[in-house]
Amino acid sequence: MAEPRKKKRKIKVDPDGIGFVKATFNNTIVTLTDKFGNAISWCSSGA
Repeated sequence: MAEPRKKKRKIKVDPDGIGFVKATFNNTIVTLTDKFGNAISWCSSGA
């Protein structure tokens, strides 16, 4: 017998945020935060 499907959890998205860019000679770091300063995502590129 088939199991009943579970309900998908809705993800709450807050459109407000802040982006920080730290650029040095060897590396660049981009951090996206919410309005309270909690890091949501970050990315690094460079040497």
